[in-house]
Amino acid sequence: MTVARSILLFLLAALAEIGGAWLVWQGWRENRGLLWIAAGVIALGCYGFVATFQPDANFGRVLAAYGGVFVAGSLAWGMVVDRFRPDRYDIIGATICLIGVAVIMYAPRSG
Repeated sequence: MTVARSILLFLLAALAEIGGAWLVWQGWRENRGLLWIAAGVIALGCYGFVATFQPDANFGRVLAAYGGVFVAGSLAWGMVVDRFRPDRYDIIGATICLIGVAVIMYAPRSG
């Protein structure tokens, strides 16, 4: 159950951070305005709180692992929202990142 909870939290964090960054991007780069930017800032703040609910108490470990989730999630976001088509190297890289997440967060540790 702890691993499932952790994965769900990583997915929520990715949605908040990637969505927030996308909203800021849209507000600034696509001239959609300050409300888009403000919504993005709020979403980015939510990301920071979601990360604190991870079962692992080590900030560095959680943030390092989340980096891999962010890589894969960003590509997935681009596919769904921006119609981005990743190439095989994008997919290979994201897979490597997710393997890194699994090793960092879920490898058995002693003591």
